[in-house]
Amino acid sequence: MNGLMMQQPLLVSSLLTHAERHHGDQQIVSRRVEGDIHRYSYRELAERARRLASALDLLGISEDGCVGTLAWNGYRHLELYYGVSGSGRVLHTLNPRLHADQMSWIANHAEDEVLFFDASFLPQVEAIAERVKSIRHFVLLADRSAMPASSKIPKLLCYEDLIEQANPDFEWPLLDEQRASSLCYTSGTTGNPKGVLYSHRSTVLHSMAVALPDALSCSAAEVILPVVPMFHVNAWGLPYAACMVGAKLVFPGPALDGKSLYELFESEGVTVSAGVPTVWQGLLTYVEAIGRSFSTMHRTIIGGSACPPAMMRAFQENHGVQVLHAWGMTELSPLGTACVLKPSQQRLTTEQRYAIQGKQGRAVFGIDMKIVGADGAELPWDGKTSGELLVRGPWVVGEYLHGEGGSPLVDGWFPTGDVATICPEGFMQITDRAKDVIKSGGEWIGSIDLENIAMSHPAVAMAACIAARHAKWDERPLLIVVKKPGAELSREEVLQFYEGKIAKWWTPDDVVFVDAIPLGATGKMLKQRLREQFQNHLLGERA
Repeated sequence: MNGLMMQQPLLVSSLLTHAERHHGDQQIVSRRVEGDIHRYSYRELAERARRLASALDLLGISEDGCVGTLAWNGYRHLELYYGVSGSGRVLHTLNPRLHADQMSWIANHAEDEVLFFDASFLPQVEAIAERVKSIRHFVLLADRSAMPASSKIPKLLCYEDLIEQANPDFEWPLLDEQRASSLCYTSGTTGNPKGVLYSHRSTVLHSMAVALPDALSCSAAEVILPVVPMFHVNAWGLPYAACMVGAKLVFPGPALDGKSLYELFESEGVTVSAGVPTVWQGLLTYVEAIGRSFSTMHRTIIGGSACPPAMMRAFQENHGVQVLHAWGMTELSPLGTACVLKPSQQRLTTEQRYAIQGKQGRAVFGIDMKIVGADGAELPWDGKTSGELLVRGPWVVGEYLHGEGGSPLVDGWFPTGDVATICPEGFMQITDRAKDVIKSGGEWIGSIDLENIAMSHPAVAMAACIAARHAKWDERPLLIVVKKPGAELSREEVLQFYEGKIAKWWTPDDVVFVDAIPLGATGKMLKQRLREQFQNHLLGERA
């Protein structure tokens, strides 16, 4: 016997409709590319999103066509989030930090029909315009006064002109909830990037999970500033979750330096923010340099890569800002786990709590996970045994766009490529990426542990640990270090810093000091580049 409840589809447009009706006056604040601060409400967002949906009809975009964006975090990008998906089209956020070859390949693969972009990305768009054959329209996210006098792009359109002439009374279509809503490409795969195509259903369910108290805990009482880019896995779903609960949204635009972020946090009363560790390092450095702290921010969500323990302590002990460790992937929309302590753990000692907070956390409702050995057999949740992490759930990828690479699933589970442990209480900890694990003389060494210890040294700004070839042990850990400005630090001092903190045989064989560690488009360290450069370092030669 079936239940007798309404069959109401879960649609992205329903999030905006709810916000407009119940939180219509709530503010959305954006630092624009033009440099000024823009303010409006969810009510105005909804009207402009409807105008945008109507404008896509006027441009002749296919009913389910891909709409590309190349934009910073801001109100116009947010209008694209809702206007594109709400109309039945697919929002495709391109990463401006990619090389022109990668960007044009991805846009062609997605078959984007139109590209909306911020003025600061005009050179990148001009570089790829003739290489992306499917794009028929290029729209600059600006008003008429900011349009360039000339451009290599013929018939460049003005966003505000499009919005002005479109219909504000556009009605959101009643779509199938399984219909595609947005598209992101993952950089964590081998070969060409692969497209992950989210549905309306998966997006709404993911938004509900993000807002849960034991996840990212979003509510109308919060002021949320996503530092994580809207072109990186839909800013971890925060633009959707904030709309769902009616939270005030603050967008930083292109100004992501410590000074600009801090001033925006303070002027807008930001309570929650989210980003990768490399961004927070710059913010903490600035705040400590000026001898200030945060007056309203009480929680920061850190993901993308493991949060160094020293950074966690700095936030919590020096500034009273709780660090929420989270983990996910493009293939998971992206949230998989959040490290929210259980009530019984609040009574633990400070050091015991830090040990738990350093983990990536518990699975949010909707995500199931397990760890397996090389034979595929499930391993115990004892907090010690490590294995490859597999996940499944209603917002986990089932296959990649155009079937690239065949089915990624193993018996219905998605293999993440992460090596992890899970404790009896369900807290998962990433110990390494499968491709980053160091195997020395048949024994495993976790690079993340070695990096975290190095990062806790007061003279170290950033550290990466890689597997370097070794004549006797096959592989040994090699530490790559960036010193803090003006700091004096020797190889011997770094290696001595490990004494008593790890098994002696885990100690890196050598330390290489560099001016900078290469970072990928999402702020993660590009260890592959470091391996290519230094893999023969311990053999007395350089690649």
